[in-house]
Amino acid sequence: MACTSCSTSDGGAPKGCKNNGTCGTDSCNKLTVFDWLSNMSLPTGQAPFDCVEIRFKNGRKEFYRNTEQLTLSIGDIVATEASPGHDIGIVSLTGELVKIQMKKKKINPASNDIGKIYRKASQKDIDVWSKVRDQEEKIKVKAREFAIFQKLEMKISDVEYQGDGTKISFYYTAEDRIDFRILIKDFAKEFNARIEMKQIGFRQEASRLGGIGSCGRELCCSTWLTDFRSVNTSAARYQQLSLNPQKLAGQCGKLKCCLNYELDTYMDALKEFPSFDTKLVTEKGDAICQKQDIFRGLMWFAYTNNFANWHVLKIEQVKEIIAENKEKNKVSSLEDYALEVIVEPQKDFNNAMGQESLTRFDQPKRKKRPSKNRKPNPAGVAPNSPNAPRAERIIITKNNPEAAVAPQKDSVLRQEGEVRSDNANRNRNRSKNAKNRNRKKPNNPDSNNNKPESRNEPKE
Repeated sequence: MACTSCSTSDGGAPKGCKNNGTCGTDSCNKLTVFDWLSNMSLPTGQAPFDCVEIRFKNGRKEFYRNTEQLTLSIGDIVATEASPGHDIGIVSLTGELVKIQMKKKKINPASNDIGKIYRKASQKDIDVWSKVRDQEEKIKVKAREFAIFQKLEMKISDVEYQGDGTKISFYYTAEDRIDFRILIKDFAKEFNARIEMKQIGFRQEASRLGGIGSCGRELCCSTWLTDFRSVNTSAARYQQLSLNPQKLAGQCGKLKCCLNYELDTYMDALKEFPSFDTKLVTEKGDAICQKQDIFRGLMWFAYTNNFANWHVLKIEQVKEIIAENKEKNKVSSLEDYALEVIVEPQKDFNNAMGQESLTRFDQPKRKKRPSKNRKPNPAGVAPNSPNAPRAERIIITKNNPEAAVAPQKDSVLRQEGEVRSDNANRNRNRSKNAKNRNRKKPNNPDSNNNKPESRNEPKE
């Protein structure tokens, strides 16, 4: 769905026609129909179909009769009948396909309720139309402010100006009926135009506004889906999907319409399966179904007394066991019928460039530089533990000449081997000093130490 001006540029990026919903070829708009009869001429003597399909804002399409016999083609801007005044639209389909579209929407081509096409739009009509369309977004913001001020539980989702600027249509969604009589008076006073309020459903709102679905494509309701069928949670249950409301809901907040696309295929495949409530009777005990694989035709069963171990059986084997049970015969066990599940080894792919890492663009954390004044910690010993070695002080003595070479300050904490060697050296030095103190020194007659102890004798 793209026109020729929406092709890619030289760099591969899409150009975009930038027409914002008014594409001239009508091939990149909402709910477009491909005219595959455009290159085929009508049979001789047959007049072309006089009804034309006209497209307005956000996929709104209506049928009008070409009473003036104008030569119209897809993309022409025309002035159509409206009440009151006239409206401006773009021709989206002509010819025999219009008859098929009217039959699809159950509209009688001979009805008198079909509006008329007045003329092709002049430049003045196009200027007025473009001017009022530019004001729609500002009007929507103001209208929401009025609704909030009056505390109305409604959401104004879209605003559409009539081509001549005489009427404004407000599309809103609400859970219940809304009394907006005062709101309409405020709108008419503020915008100086005729006001029309239209309530739409949540799905119609999503189809008008458009968007991107969880699949990455445009919403089906805004591109090709026109009828909204009811969707139930049973559709997800038959397809064995997780009943998660966040994953099953679409942009409109309701269940996704695509849940019905493959439902018939799943229903046909489940006809070959036994009932999920089937109970198998064996000599080891009764077994009930835990899981089904529709694509591979497998069923998982577990004993009622041991739900931890599951046994994989084919549909044919399950039907065979059921037939035996109908004859009131018990099979020995499920292990005789179970398949051996071969787990394929997972292939771990390591990207050398690191392109799969989510944090590849994050800045690496800077490593803290070690402080120069910080003392190293012995391996495996906490600094505040009672078993941590204490700082050793080297004492310089006469009997320890080796210690004079060492620095006279507190040594840092050493490894366990070094601490043990220091303790051994210190004990050795202590023993030597003790021996030197106990060693007897030679007698010196001149020494005062060798004098006999003086006694206090009485003088004569």
